[in-house]
Amino acid sequence: MDIRVGFGYDVHQLSDGIPFTLGGIKIKHTKGAVGHSDADVLIHAICDALLGAANLNDIGFHFPDKDSAYKNIDSKILLSRVVQLVTEKGYLIGNIDSTVSLQKPKIATYIPEMKKVLSGIMKIDVDQISVKATTTEKLGFEGREEGVSANAVVLIQKRYGSFKTKKH
Repeated sequence: MDIRVGFGYDVHQLSDGIPFTLGGIKIKHTKGAVGHSDADVLIHAICDALLGAANLNDIGFHFPDKDSAYKNIDSKILLSRVVQLVTEKGYLIGNIDSTVSLQKPKIATYIPEMKKVLSGIMKIDVDQISVKATTTEKLGFEGREEGVSANAVVLIQKRYGSFKTKKH
């Protein structure tokens, strides 16, 4: 059976007075993430994990920040395109485990909505998605509220459990 694991990581600076999008939803906060797109670190980490698991390069390769077509793009669109690429290569998503690291705001109450949005985009069950949050106990750029980061690990498997044999 062809089962693969992928890992993704993303980080964005936080800045005053801009919207904060995380996990495909708007978060109430005085700061937002700075980026070429909407700077959704959680979705970007999930995209990179999926792309890596399917050996499809990374998010910057598919959606370069030098391309004006992706300026201020909703990251949900990027995730949808990544899922399409992974599916076209013959894989199904098994599960996703992710962690967002930021000092403020507390996001626990937003997680159920994030999971619902993410499951809709990826066409998988909410139970296949884990989103956790942590602080860095005021250490580092997250702790100083200068930025936000996210990690994601995904499991994908070849559709229909097909087997590959190695040719010698």
